[in-house]
Amino acid sequence: MSAFVLVVDDNEDNLLIIRDILRTRGFEVQLAHDGPTALQSIEERRPDLVLLDLMMPQMDGFEFLERLRANPRHAALPVILVTARSQDDDLLAGYKGGADYYITKPFTPRQLLHGIGLVLGSGAAD
Repeated sequence: MSAFVLVVDDNEDNLLIIRDILRTRGFEVQLAHDGPTALQSIEERRPDLVLLDLMMPQMDGFEFLERLRANPRHAALPVILVTARSQDDDLLAGYKGGADYYITKPFTPRQLLHGIGLVLGSGAAD
């Protein structure tokens, strides 16, 4: 069974690039353009992993992560931050907020799949 991944990013191009990378590796992918939509999507069907951008309107990735971690039903859901924010403070804030891994944009397909493999287990992205 392949993993079900929710990708959250307000940039359509980023969503499509990540979707295509994951689908070619057998992942089932759902896309969300903002945090509120993503939270609703998780309530409807819990993914195995969330790939989350930090810089989004309405609700940034930090707020999304805070709300997700506050919900006992989804507090342990693995989250990888995929963001252009690459400062040490951003990285530390992401991990402090409960992110499981942090990937900076731009990234290669190999980097993305490696991060997913680390979070979901070694065979997940192979």
